[in-house]
Amino acid sequence: MAAFLAMILKEQKPNFAFLLVLFVSTMIFIFLVDHILAIIQMINKIASNTKVNMVYMETILKIIGIAYITEFASHLTKDAGESALAAKLEFAGKIVILAMAIPILTVLIETILKMIPNG
Repeated sequence: MAAFLAMILKEQKPNFAFLLVLFVSTMIFIFLVDHILAIIQMINKIASNTKVNMVYMETILKIIGIAYITEFASHLTKDAGESALAAKLEFAGKIVILAMAIPILTVLIETILKMIPNG
């Protein structure tokens, strides 16, 4: 319904169309918060049962959160007609994700190197 209304409004009142899309997008996100929390709790339970270091799990969850929030912001920016800014947002999100992933990648590489016999 919202997409149809936004399409009609876009021809007459583009600002109202964007506000409608922003409002509906925010409502969808708020609706999904409970589901997101349930998923996070399930992942934490699995991690604690398997004795995985919680620092790594927290980092991975943060990375996933950054990816989703960046994508959400990028799509809203594209809806506002600012594709160039949306591309910059996506790039910034990727850099932040890479920076957060470096400690995990370092531990992974060190673990692999320990498993390789010195010959």
